[in-house]
Amino acid sequence: MGNRIFKAGLAGITVLFVGMLVWAMLSLIFMPRWSEVVDSTLSAEMLYSIRLSLTTSAVSVAVVMILAVSIGYVLARFRFPGHQLLRTVVDLPMAFPELVLGLCLLLLFGHEPLAGWLKQAGIDIVFSKTGIAIAQIFTAAPYATRVVYAAFRSISPRYEMVARSLGCGQWTAFWRVTLPMAKGGLFAGAVIAFARCMGCFGTVLILAGGTRMFTETLPITLYLNISYGNLAMTSGILLILISLAAIVTFEVLNHEVVL
Repeated sequence: MGNRIFKAGLAGITVLFVGMLVWAMLSLIFMPRWSEVVDSTLSAEMLYSIRLSLTTSAVSVAVVMILAVSIGYVLARFRFPGHQLLRTVVDLPMAFPELVLGLCLLLLFGHEPLAGWLKQAGIDIVFSKTGIAIAQIFTAAPYATRVVYAAFRSISPRYEMVARSLGCGQWTAFWRVTLPMAKGGLFAGAVIAFARCMGCFGTVLILAGGTRMFTETLPITLYLNISYGNLAMTSGILLILISLAAIVTFEVLNHEVVL
């Protein structure tokens, strides 16, 4: 009898929360008229924000994956003083509110000495489109690094040792053995990074600003139009669909990695 009550309680909590979550998402998807959603999607402002989001996210994901592979491999293969501290620092932005992370980046890139060096090099970070990519990179990198780290950890170092015993250098063994074996985890990390970049809001808002038709990504469009118009609902629907596709892809790839 006790087991039944326990299972029923857990099932009830699960069904209640999942049901309300699905109901909330369906409310956004089915409440607006789809003819209005299509018109909003084809508006100049929405097309601009979609293009900007896709462009900056693509650039950011490329940089994020270079960082994730490098840091993830170091954490998975090497042991050194401060190893746990490095893991903590890399994971820390995941616990930050995005607004706090954006404030940290604003102070970093908006004040001396880094701001002066960047200005001399002709690089504008604060309140610029470049700032969007920087914000996305720092937001998404910890998530991708954790996924890539797990992928490298699941691969036995013996494969690399065998390759090196056959004459391969460490770089060659890494490139020809480890990376191909970790490809599922790498792609999963890239998918998660892309979803985080597309949905990055607070960090972008603080570092790059929320200027209409300039630094206006999809989440910024939702923010600027949240109190009026259909653009907010349209951008929300697009972000939900992107997130759903990313999660489904990640679950499929993560299942393959586990197997």
